[in-house]
Amino acid sequence: MGFVAEGAGVLGGLVELRRVLHREPEVGLVLPRTQQVVMDALAGLPLEVSTGHEVTSVVGVLRGGAPGPTVLLRGDMDALPVVEETGLEYAAENGNMHACGHDLHTAGLVGAARLLSAHREELHGNVIFMFQPGEEGLGGAGYMLREGLLDATGDKPIAAYALHVWAQAAKGVFQLRPGTMMASSNQLHITVYGKGGHGSMPATTLDPVPVVAEIVLALQVYVTRRVDVFDPVVVTVTQLEAGVAINVIPNSARLGATVRTLSEAMLEQLTHDLPALAERIAAAHGCTVDARLNPQYPVTVNDAGRTAETTEVLTGLFGAERVERLPDPLMGAEDFSMVLQEVPGTFAMVGARPDDVAAGEAPSNHSSVVRFDDAVLGDNAAALAELAARHLVRS
Repeated sequence: MGFVAEGAGVLGGLVELRRVLHREPEVGLVLPRTQQVVMDALAGLPLEVSTGHEVTSVVGVLRGGAPGPTVLLRGDMDALPVVEETGLEYAAENGNMHACGHDLHTAGLVGAARLLSAHREELHGNVIFMFQPGEEGLGGAGYMLREGLLDATGDKPIAAYALHVWAQAAKGVFQLRPGTMMASSNQLHITVYGKGGHGSMPATTLDPVPVVAEIVLALQVYVTRRVDVFDPVVVTVTQLEAGVAINVIPNSARLGATVRTLSEAMLEQLTHDLPALAERIAAAHGCTVDARLNPQYPVTVNDAGRTAETTEVLTGLFGAERVERLPDPLMGAEDFSMVLQEVPGTFAMVGARPDDVAAGEAPSNHSSVVRFDDAVLGDNAAALAELAARHLVRS
């Protein structure tokens, strides 16, 4: 099968599809317009297509010409609540933006479905195409798993693969590593309760504002003094809220932080220690506290065997110069991790930095000015198709 050449042949249509998705981005778990665009793009292919009940997911099943195992391929579909400032002719104008490249993931997975459908009779087994909403912090993968994604063909998949574009990496370069690929994502919420009063008479109050400020600093000290440097953690306070009137000491103050870990053991430690730290600081000032660390996405762990196979496949398709092993995990998080907890597989990054953007100057994913080169779509489709076909084509 010449998937690279075939991917180049469908590139024009995939670019057009990606730009349709880019113009009308939707956020969250309910993406009716995006779902319909995907359904239309899959129309005419020999797929069994179903949609989600709680969320606007799309699942396509391709049954090969002979019995065999099942492989899962995933593309996420949701955007971010970011006002686009790229100046592109197909830029979104609805206050949302595909600032993480999920429009490319969706188009690339449609491309893989088209390529594999053209070779359906040669496949010994089945492919599940997972079009997922709600990756950006809402756990859309979890909804799809609970609705029976892994039972879509009647057999649990033996392998699962996903690609994610990266605006800061060289166009067309695949980056991956076995084992821990990305961090867990967790949310720390702390509310300190004191006793409000007049801003001119703090001695008659229990002011929660300096207590929250002290907790912010203590969190940074905790990371540098209580965390093993070989099992890294990122704690970033992103929300601070207290009071309304400038001359009133409020009754409460709160903070929110994102917490990233690379191991379950460290997450367990932080789940105990960070609320306890906040409680003790608050108690020292006569205040009480509601503190909790809520797990969000688990660590993304690439199966060693599947990742070795993926490296071999990508190298064979595109050459060794376009495949890099990442030396360290990324501290971003990904809900494909939920799939990889159930199915051995690989999550890989793909560089999509445009040619007119110099290395080191590209905005990161999630920026309002980030741009992705959709010329990678043909190769992305080919890579996904070949990864599935490796398990389904008999030599």
